[in-house]
Amino acid sequence: MAKVLMAMSGGVDSSVAAALLVKEGHEVVGCFMRLGGAGEELDHDVTIGHKGCCSINDANDARTVCAKLGMSFYALDFKDDFGRIIDYFVDEYNAGRTPNPCVRCNDWLKFGKLHEYAKSIGAEYVASGHYAQIKNGSELHTGADLTKDQSYVLFGTDRNRIGEMMLPIGHLQKREVRDLAKDFNLPVFNKPDSQEICFVPDDNYANLLAKKSPGCLKQGDVLDTGGNVIGQHEGHQKFTIGQRRGLGIAMSKPVYVVAKDPVLNTVTIGGEELLNTNTVVAKDTNWLIDESEDWIPCTAKIRYNTPPAHGKIRKVSDTIEVQFDEPQRGGATGQAVVCYEGTKVICGGWIESVS
Repeated sequence: MAKVLMAMSGGVDSSVAAALLVKEGHEVVGCFMRLGGAGEELDHDVTIGHKGCCSINDANDARTVCAKLGMSFYALDFKDDFGRIIDYFVDEYNAGRTPNPCVRCNDWLKFGKLHEYAKSIGAEYVASGHYAQIKNGSELHTGADLTKDQSYVLFGTDRNRIGEMMLPIGHLQKREVRDLAKDFNLPVFNKPDSQEICFVPDDNYANLLAKKSPGCLKQGDVLDTGGNVIGQHEGHQKFTIGQRRGLGIAMSKPVYVVAKDPVLNTVTIGGEELLNTNTVVAKDTNWLIDESEDWIPCTAKIRYNTPPAHGKIRKVSDTIEVQFDEPQRGGATGQAVVCYEGTKVICGGWIESVS
């Protein structure tokens, strides 16, 4: 049996994961990343929401579960480190891209800083309640419950650290996890899943941008695909590629946001066919297999909540190029593309361009 640092969020998934590890006989140490409390102003001028994954209530739930399971419990102050994620979020939107802070949180904190802390207390593994699986000792695979699969948000994990990870619920269906929470008599068995970005508690990220980057939201032109001005907007950051609702423009056919220019502060709208994505180029890549400049058949996802689509991938200098067999809808710069060989994650990166 091993000493395991368990990342506790206060939710049902990490609580059941901890219970399973304890049942197996591991020495499990619970760890909660304290990023700030619900309603508490952080050093970064934002607040953590009540329904996110990092609130004071969540910390109390995690502490209660650890006590019930006979585990040690520590709350680590990650406020300063978390500021890096908030800054990234704001900078990406201001640059006209669509950020994914949950992926960055996993890369930089959950499987970054926590690994350093694990070593400091003599823990051999870091565990979490993600719906993904470690197979053959060092391979990252999709979770058994494909409706909850979180392998996409783990693509950035250092290849050398996968062997130091444990994902105890990755082989389970969500309903099985809920049932186990009841069997273990855990007080969080019926706690709802978090649905929002923890530092955007009102789901209005424009308010956060205005607070963190005063003056960034400026009125600009809405254009058609011919470059004609057909309306005004209150900040390009308020729009995402593929958006249809809330455009404030009456047209004779459905239209979508198909492009944004942060320099000119314009938003372009057009028909759905303009959202077709055949190829993406991504930077800041992470390979979980040996890199290859030859084409590798794969499936790939350009958004978290879509099924992977067939295509191929290759390394091009310090980027990756992914070509799809069939056009995909709405690839957006700033989002991640993650590639698979069967259920195994082989590579991923941050989308720099789409065509």
